[in-house]
Amino acid sequence: MTRANDNGGLQVLEVINPDRRTLPVLVSSPHSGRNYDPSFLGMTRLDSQAIRRSEDAFVDRLIAGVPALGAPTIAALFPRAWIDVNREPGELDCTMFEGRMSASPGHSSPRVRAGLGIIPRVVAGGEEIYRSRLPVSEAQRRIASCYTPYHAALESLIDETRRLFGAVCLIDCHSMPTARPACDRKPVDIVLGDRFGTSCAPAVSRAATAALQAQGATVRRNNPYPGGHITMRYGRPDLGMHAIQIEVDRRLYLDEATVEPTAGMAATARLLEAAILAIARVVRIPEKPAGSAGADIDGRRQHGMIAGGG
Repeated sequence: MTRANDNGGLQVLEVINPDRRTLPVLVSSPHSGRNYDPSFLGMTRLDSQAIRRSEDAFVDRLIAGVPALGAPTIAALFPRAWIDVNREPGELDCTMFEGRMSASPGHSSPRVRAGLGIIPRVVAGGEEIYRSRLPVSEAQRRIASCYTPYHAALESLIDETRRLFGAVCLIDCHSMPTARPACDRKPVDIVLGDRFGTSCAPAVSRAATAALQAQGATVRRNNPYPGGHITMRYGRPDLGMHAIQIEVDRRLYLDEATVEPTAGMAATARLLEAAILAIARVVRIPEKPAGSAGADIDGRRQHGMIAGGG
Protein backbone atom coordinates (compact mmCIF):
# COMPACT_ATOMS: atom_id res chain seq x y z
CA MET A 1 0.00 0.00 0.00
CA THR A 2 1.30 3.46 -0.92
CA ARG A 3 0.56 6.58 1.06
CA ALA A 4 1.68 9.95 -0.30
CA ASN A 5 1.62 13.03 1.91
CA ASP A 6 -0.19 15.88 0.15
CA ASN A 7 0.67 19.26 1.65
CA GLY A 8 -1.34 22.03 0.06
CA GLY A 9 -1.38 20.29 -3.32
CA LEU A 10 2.33 19.41 -3.12
CA GLN A 11 3.21 15.75 -2.59
CA VAL A 12 6.29 15.84 -0.38
CA LEU A 13 6.87 12.23 0.62
CA GLU A 14 5.88 8.68 -0.15
CA VAL A 15 5.35 5.89 2.35
CA ILE A 16 5.04 2.34 1.04
CA ASN A 17 3.73 -0.18 3.55
CA PRO A 18 3.94 -3.94 3.11
CA ASP A 19 0.80 -6.05 2.99
CA ARG A 20 1.94 -7.41 6.36
CA ARG A 21 4.75 -6.18 8.57
CA THR A 22 7.05 -9.05 9.46
CA LEU A 23 10.33 -7.21 10.12
CA PRO A 24 11.14 -4.81 13.02
CA VAL A 25 12.76 -2.30 10.66
CA LEU A 26 11.86 0.59 8.40
CA VAL A 27 13.94 2.04 5.58
CA SER A 28 14.22 5.71 4.64
CA SER A 29 15.58 7.63 1.67
CA PRO A 30 15.62 11.34 2.57
CA HIS A 31 17.80 12.61 -0.30
CA SER A 32 16.48 10.86 -3.45
CA GLY A 33 13.69 13.34 -4.23
CA ARG A 34 13.74 14.60 -7.80
CA ASN A 35 10.58 16.72 -8.11
CA TYR A 36 12.14 20.06 -9.02
CA ASP A 37 9.43 22.69 -8.89
CA PRO A 38 9.60 25.23 -11.74
CA SER A 39 9.58 28.09 -9.22
CA PHE A 40 12.69 26.62 -7.60
CA LEU A 41 14.45 26.21 -10.93
CA GLY A 42 13.68 29.87 -11.59
CA MET A 43 15.53 30.85 -8.41
CA THR A 44 18.69 28.92 -9.16
CA ARG A 45 21.70 29.88 -11.26
CA LEU A 46 22.38 26.20 -12.05
CA ASP A 47 21.15 24.14 -14.99
CA SER A 48 18.91 21.10 -14.66
CA GLN A 49 21.86 18.69 -14.37
CA ALA A 50 24.06 20.72 -12.02
CA ILE A 51 21.22 21.23 -9.52
CA ARG A 52 21.08 17.43 -9.08
CA ARG A 53 24.65 17.08 -7.76
CA SER A 54 23.49 16.80 -4.14
CA GLU A 55 20.81 14.23 -4.97
CA ASP A 56 21.16 10.62 -3.80
CA ALA A 57 19.80 9.67 -7.18
CA PHE A 58 17.46 6.67 -7.36
CA VAL A 59 18.15 5.38 -3.85
CA ASP A 60 14.35 5.14 -3.58
CA ARG A 61 14.49 2.57 -6.38
CA LEU A 62 17.24 0.64 -4.59
CA ILE A 63 14.88 0.14 -1.63
CA ALA A 64 11.74 -0.45 -3.71
CA GLY A 65 11.77 -4.18 -2.94
CA VAL A 66 11.82 -3.73 0.84
CA PRO A 67 8.01 -3.75 1.35
CA ALA A 68 7.90 -7.22 -0.24
CA LEU A 69 10.29 -8.32 2.54
CA GLY A 70 7.84 -7.12 5.19
CA ALA A 71 8.97 -3.58 6.11
CA PRO A 72 7.80 -0.06 5.19
CA THR A 73 9.80 2.55 3.29
CA ILE A 74 9.65 6.32 3.33
CA ALA A 75 11.17 8.60 0.69
CA ALA A 76 11.24 12.36 0.22
CA LEU A 77 9.87 13.53 -3.14
CA PHE A 78 11.36 17.04 -2.89
CA PRO A 79 15.06 17.46 -3.72
CA ARG A 80 17.79 17.84 -1.15
CA ALA A 81 18.84 21.12 -2.78
CA TRP A 82 15.40 22.52 -1.83
CA ILE A 83 15.56 21.47 1.83
CA ASP A 84 17.64 18.90 3.67
CA VAL A 85 15.68 16.87 6.22
CA ASN A 86 18.94 15.31 7.47
CA ARG A 87 19.84 18.57 9.21
CA GLU A 88 18.76 20.08 12.49
CA PRO A 89 15.94 22.64 12.19
CA GLY A 90 18.22 25.41 13.43
CA GLU A 91 20.97 24.85 10.87
CA LEU A 92 20.05 27.94 8.84
CA ASP A 93 22.57 30.19 7.12
CA CYS A 94 21.31 33.67 8.06
CA THR A 95 23.38 35.27 5.28
CA MET A 96 21.16 33.62 2.65
CA PHE A 97 18.03 35.52 3.66
CA GLU A 98 16.61 39.01 3.54
CA GLY A 99 14.74 40.23 6.57
CA ARG A 100 15.06 39.66 10.29
CA MET A 101 16.04 36.18 11.37
CA SER A 102 16.90 35.35 14.96
CA ALA A 103 20.13 33.38 15.31
CA SER A 104 19.42 29.73 16.05
CA PRO A 105 21.64 27.29 17.99
CA GLY A 106 22.84 25.62 14.78
CA HIS A 107 23.40 28.69 12.62
CA SER A 108 27.19 28.50 12.93
CA SER A 109 27.68 24.73 12.62
CA PRO A 110 30.44 23.48 10.29
CA ARG A 111 27.77 22.25 7.85
CA VAL A 112 26.14 25.66 7.70
CA ARG A 113 29.50 27.36 7.21
CA ALA A 114 30.13 24.97 4.31
CA GLY A 115 26.82 25.98 2.72
CA LEU A 116 25.11 22.70 3.59
CA GLY A 117 22.52 23.70 6.16
CA ILE A 118 18.83 22.84 6.20
CA ILE A 119 18.35 25.21 3.23
CA PRO A 120 21.54 24.47 1.26
CA ARG A 121 23.45 27.38 -0.24
CA VAL A 122 25.58 25.17 -2.49
CA VAL A 123 25.31 21.79 -4.21
CA ALA A 124 27.92 19.06 -3.86
CA GLY A 125 31.10 20.42 -5.34
CA GLY A 126 30.54 23.89 -3.91
CA GLU A 127 28.60 25.68 -6.67
CA GLU A 128 26.21 28.34 -5.41
CA ILE A 129 22.53 27.52 -5.91
CA TYR A 130 20.79 30.91 -5.83
CA ARG A 131 20.93 34.04 -7.91
CA SER A 132 20.07 36.26 -4.95
CA ARG A 133 19.09 36.19 -1.30
CA LEU A 134 15.79 34.60 -0.29
CA PRO A 135 13.03 36.06 1.90
CA VAL A 136 12.91 34.67 5.43
CA SER A 137 9.36 33.49 4.73
CA GLU A 138 10.75 31.09 2.10
CA ALA A 139 12.75 29.20 4.73
CA GLN A 140 9.74 29.08 7.01
CA ARG A 141 7.53 27.82 4.18
CA ARG A 142 9.88 24.99 3.24
CA ILE A 143 10.31 23.86 6.82
CA ALA A 144 6.53 23.84 7.40
CA SER A 145 5.61 22.16 4.10
CA CYS A 146 8.43 19.60 3.76
CA TYR A 147 10.70 19.20 6.78
CA THR A 148 8.02 18.97 9.45
CA PRO A 149 5.76 16.52 7.55
CA TYR A 150 8.71 14.26 6.68
CA HIS A 151 9.82 13.93 10.30
CA ALA A 152 6.24 13.52 11.50
CA ALA A 153 5.75 10.61 9.07
CA LEU A 154 9.11 9.10 9.97
CA GLU A 155 8.36 9.27 13.67
CA SER A 156 4.93 7.72 13.10
CA LEU A 157 6.50 4.75 11.31
CA ILE A 158 9.06 4.32 14.08
CA ASP A 159 6.35 4.33 16.74
CA GLU A 160 4.11 1.94 14.77
CA THR A 161 6.94 -0.53 14.20
CA ARG A 162 8.08 -0.37 17.80
CA ARG A 163 4.55 -1.00 19.05
CA LEU A 164 4.30 -4.07 16.83
CA PHE A 165 7.67 -5.63 17.66
CA GLY A 166 8.83 -4.02 20.90
CA ALA A 167 11.92 -2.65 19.17
CA VAL A 168 12.75 -1.02 15.83
CA CYS A 169 15.69 -0.18 13.63
CA LEU A 170 15.59 2.77 11.25
CA ILE A 171 17.86 2.12 8.25
CA ASP A 172 18.63 5.46 6.61
CA CYS A 173 19.87 4.98 3.05
CA HIS A 174 22.07 7.34 1.04
CA SER A 175 24.53 7.27 -1.84
CA MET A 176 28.03 8.69 -1.96
CA PRO A 177 30.32 9.85 -4.76
CA THR A 178 33.11 7.47 -5.66
CA ALA A 179 36.33 8.28 -3.83
CA ARG A 180 39.69 7.31 -5.28
CA PRO A 181 41.19 4.64 -2.99
CA ALA A 182 44.51 5.27 -1.28
CA CYS A 183 47.46 3.41 -2.87
CA ASP A 184 46.29 0.06 -4.18
CA ARG A 185 43.43 -0.46 -1.73
CA LYS A 186 40.05 -1.45 -3.11
CA PRO A 187 37.44 1.32 -3.28
CA VAL A 188 34.88 1.25 -0.49
CA ASP A 189 31.45 0.02 -1.60
CA ILE A 190 29.48 0.78 1.58
CA VAL A 191 29.99 3.06 4.56
CA LEU A 192 27.92 2.24 7.64
CA GLY A 193 27.27 5.07 10.09
CA ASP A 194 26.26 4.34 13.68
CA ARG A 195 27.43 7.61 15.24
CA PHE A 196 30.53 5.83 16.52
CA GLY A 197 28.54 3.14 18.27
CA THR A 198 25.90 5.36 19.89
CA SER A 199 22.88 5.13 17.54
CA CYS A 200 22.39 1.35 17.53
CA ALA A 201 23.42 -1.76 19.39
CA PRO A 202 26.80 -3.19 18.33
CA ALA A 203 25.03 -6.30 17.04
CA VAL A 204 23.21 -4.19 14.42
CA SER A 205 26.41 -2.80 12.91
CA ARG A 206 28.11 -6.19 13.08
CA ALA A 207 25.22 -7.93 11.36
CA ALA A 208 25.09 -5.37 8.54
CA THR A 209 28.86 -5.54 8.04
CA ALA A 210 28.92 -9.34 7.94
CA ALA A 211 26.00 -9.55 5.51
CA LEU A 212 27.54 -7.03 3.13
CA GLN A 213 30.97 -8.62 3.24
CA ALA A 214 29.43 -12.03 2.59
CA GLN A 215 28.13 -10.55 -0.67
CA GLY A 216 31.64 -9.41 -1.59
CA ALA A 217 31.26 -5.74 -0.66
CA THR A 218 34.04 -3.69 0.92
CA VAL A 219 32.70 -1.98 4.03
CA ARG A 220 33.92 0.85 6.23
CA ARG A 221 32.40 2.13 9.47
CA ASN A 222 31.78 5.82 10.25
CA ASN A 223 34.50 7.16 7.96
CA PRO A 224 33.77 9.58 6.40
CA TYR A 225 30.02 9.30 7.06
CA PRO A 226 29.13 8.58 10.72
CA GLY A 227 25.44 9.33 10.25
CA GLY A 228 23.61 12.64 10.15
CA HIS A 229 20.79 14.29 12.06
CA ILE A 230 18.29 11.50 11.34
CA THR A 231 20.57 8.78 12.72
CA MET A 232 21.47 10.87 15.75
CA ARG A 233 17.91 12.02 16.46
CA TYR A 234 16.18 8.65 16.24
CA GLY A 235 18.91 6.31 17.47
CA ARG A 236 18.16 5.45 21.11
CA PRO A 237 19.20 1.82 21.51
CA ASP A 238 18.58 2.00 25.27
CA LEU A 239 14.90 2.49 24.42
CA GLY A 240 14.79 -0.19 21.73
CA MET A 241 15.11 2.37 18.92
CA HIS A 242 18.14 1.71 16.75
CA ALA A 243 19.28 3.77 13.77
CA ILE A 244 22.01 3.12 11.23
CA GLN A 245 22.98 4.99 8.07
CA ILE A 246 24.00 3.15 4.90
CA GLU A 247 25.98 5.01 2.22
CA VAL A 248 26.25 3.20 -1.13
CA ASP A 249 28.97 4.09 -3.64
CA ARG A 250 27.21 5.43 -6.73
CA ARG A 251 29.53 3.62 -9.12
CA LEU A 252 27.74 0.40 -8.13
CA TYR A 253 24.44 1.45 -9.73
CA LEU A 254 24.62 4.92 -11.32
CA ASP A 255 26.22 6.74 -14.22
CA GLU A 256 27.11 9.94 -12.38
CA ALA A 257 27.69 11.92 -15.57
CA THR A 258 24.18 11.31 -16.93
CA VAL A 259 22.49 10.65 -13.56
CA GLU A 260 20.94 7.49 -14.94
CA PRO A 261 20.79 4.00 -13.40
CA THR A 262 23.14 1.34 -14.77
CA ALA A 263 22.87 -2.44 -15.04
CA GLY A 264 24.20 -2.64 -11.47
CA MET A 265 20.93 -1.41 -9.98
CA ALA A 266 19.42 -4.85 -9.33
CA ALA A 267 22.60 -6.28 -7.75
CA THR A 268 22.98 -3.21 -5.52
CA ALA A 269 19.36 -3.50 -4.39
CA ARG A 270 19.98 -7.15 -3.45
CA LEU A 271 23.08 -6.09 -1.52
CA LEU A 272 21.05 -3.64 0.55
CA GLU A 273 18.28 -6.18 1.10
CA ALA A 274 20.81 -8.67 2.49
CA ALA A 275 21.94 -6.07 5.03
CA ILE A 276 18.35 -5.14 5.91
CA LEU A 277 17.37 -8.76 6.57
CA ALA A 278 20.50 -9.31 8.67
CA ILE A 279 19.73 -6.24 10.78
CA ALA A 280 16.13 -7.36 11.27
CA ARG A 281 17.32 -10.66 12.73
CA VAL A 282 19.29 -9.01 15.55
CA VAL A 283 16.91 -6.22 16.63
CA ARG A 284 16.01 -6.97 20.23
CA ILE A 285 13.57 -5.64 22.82
CA PRO A 286 15.57 -3.83 25.53
CA GLU A 287 15.31 -5.00 29.12
CA LYS A 288 13.69 -2.34 31.29
CA PRO A 289 14.32 -1.84 35.00
CA ALA A 290 11.36 -2.48 37.28
CA GLY A 291 9.06 0.51 37.60
CA SER A 292 10.22 2.16 34.38
CA ALA A 293 6.90 1.96 32.48
CA GLY A 294 6.32 5.08 30.45
CA ALA A 295 9.90 6.30 30.82
CA ASP A 296 10.60 5.68 27.15
CA ILE A 297 8.17 8.33 25.89
CA ASP A 298 9.31 10.86 28.47
CA GLY A 299 12.91 10.11 27.57
CA ARG A 300 12.25 10.75 23.90
CA ARG A 301 10.70 14.11 24.66
CA GLN A 302 13.69 15.11 26.78
CA HIS A 303 16.08 14.16 23.98
CA GLY A 304 14.18 15.93 21.19
CA MET A 305 12.68 12.76 19.76
CA ILE A 306 9.19 14.16 19.30
CA ALA A 307 8.91 15.98 15.98
CA GLY A 308 7.26 19.01 17.50
CA GLY A 309 10.04 19.37 20.06
CA GLY A 310 12.93 19.39 17.53
